[in-house]
Amino acid sequence: MSAGRDVFILSNTTDELGGVTVWTRQMARLFQSNGHRVHIIGIHEAEPQRALPEPPDCPVTALYPAHPPTPWAPRTLRDHCDLAARRREAARAAAKRQAVGRLTNLFRTARPGAVLIVTQVWAMEWVREADTSGMPVVGMSHESYAYSRACHRYRWIRNNYASVDRWLVLTQEDADTWIGDGMNNVGFVPNALPRLPEVPSPRTEQVVASIGRFSDQKGIDLLLETWAQVAPRRPGWRLRLYGAGEDEQDLRAQCTRLGLDGSVQWMGRTGDVPGALAGSSVFVQSSRGEGFPLALMEAMASGVPCAAFDCAPGVREIVRDGEDGLLAPAGDTEALADRLLRLTGNPRMRDGMGERARVNVQRFAEPEVLGRWEELFALLER
Repeated sequence: MSAGRDVFILSNTTDELGGVTVWTRQMARLFQSNGHRVHIIGIHEAEPQRALPEPPDCPVTALYPAHPPTPWAPRTLRDHCDLAARRREAARAAAKRQAVGRLTNLFRTARPGAVLIVTQVWAMEWVREADTSGMPVVGMSHESYAYSRACHRYRWIRNNYASVDRWLVLTQEDADTWIGDGMNNVGFVPNALPRLPEVPSPRTEQVVASIGRFSDQKGIDLLLETWAQVAPRRPGWRLRLYGAGEDEQDLRAQCTRLGLDGSVQWMGRTGDVPGALAGSSVFVQSSRGEGFPLALMEAMASGVPCAAFDCAPGVREIVRDGEDGLLAPAGDTEALADRLLRLTGNPRMRDGMGERARVNVQRFAEPEVLGRWEELFALLER
């Protein structure tokens, strides 16, 4: 290993609540523990209500104080005559040149052997225009091939990541799929298990927990539909929803329509995930799409058996169906309700799966994942 490497980690934002920010801060800590110098860069700062409160223990730079404006181009004769819009676009372009210049200046501070890790493809819009000469660029995606393929990020990935030195996904299955789709610079490194609590959950509370952002991707609406099938048959059990997000008002209204207000608890954001899991006996994940979900690993590390939609290779890589958790076909609320009924109705199954989950998830321990990154750094330096 080349000690004392400079590692730049570039994301859409520096501090937005979510899996990418959690991953960034975790890896910054791990890289620093191995003697590297880390600088976290975001295209912009998150809105205050969506930001993680505690700053990381390394330099952090945001290129903009808020989300930059979207580029504008005239399409009609009337657009060409819109002087106000043309002035706004000129100001946007000038601000972008300034941001790119800041990025280049940061990269020029790097010592030989530096590496740039771009965690989200949108940020490549600035990286492409910056001077990265002499510094390998590693692009990443924290979602599955199928989820990228279904939205605009597929085109962005094809346009922006084909030319980077290495483009990383989270599982071998997704890497193989991207290779089959014509990307020839693909590798994979899984997410690292954030922590292993000293004491696992006792699994004595009649609580099913969900932890995640209240957005379409996380499928909380599907979870409420699922819980409507579970709650009448498990009258003593509660569903605790930890999180916040843009869909909360609609989700609360859905909860009331389904008659679930008596069994669903809205817990808000939590800064104490181990504490939330220690008070739970089952964990549920209802996402429409995922990458390599940290919340699922954290639940397993706490000895809490999981029921989840099999929505991505990362999910079935983490959960061994029938051994340390139960998977349901993606989007199938009846099947997910069946898995929850099995776990909530069988303490022996819960305990057995929870204990196996705590053991099995340790294959993603931080030293193992950090070692894979060090191997990649060494390879890129050749």
